Amino acid sequence: MTEASTTPRERPVSPHLVTGGLGSPPLWRWHITMWTSILHRATGVALYVGALIAAAWAISLAGGPDAYAGFKALLGSIPGKVVMFGLTVCVFYHLANGVRHLVWDTGHGLDVKSANASAVLVFAFAAAASLAIWGIAGMTGAL
Repeated sequence: MTEASTTPRERPVSPHLVTGGLGSPPLWRWHITMWTSILHRATGVALYVGALIAAAWAISLAGGPDAYAGFKALLGSIPGKVVMFGLTVCVFYHLANGVRHLVWDTGHGLDVKSANASAVLVFAFAAAASLAIWGIAGMTGAL
């Protein structure tokens, strides 16, 4: 048996645990495309909650005028509007990031510069579209 086979091998370390040296910051850092991936999953979960809210709306509608009035009062309250605004952001974010993934499926926009730029575009679209929808709703008296 050789000495090389008896010495333990160093196991690989996850990149977020590696540092550049004593007291230096880690070599790995959070980046925008990672945030978009995490938020895509989170908004997907939030949209499931939105589907439950839509189901509750349908049930209240079938429950008669009193049940529907109670549901409208709940969603018309400040917390209800905050939840609905959050769902609006989730819809537009998930839509934009889904389109981004479809573009990636064609083999385009995969380089770091393009991926980062498209991530910023996804955030900007979600914010602008949500504010536009709620602005229109406010101007038409739907709020």
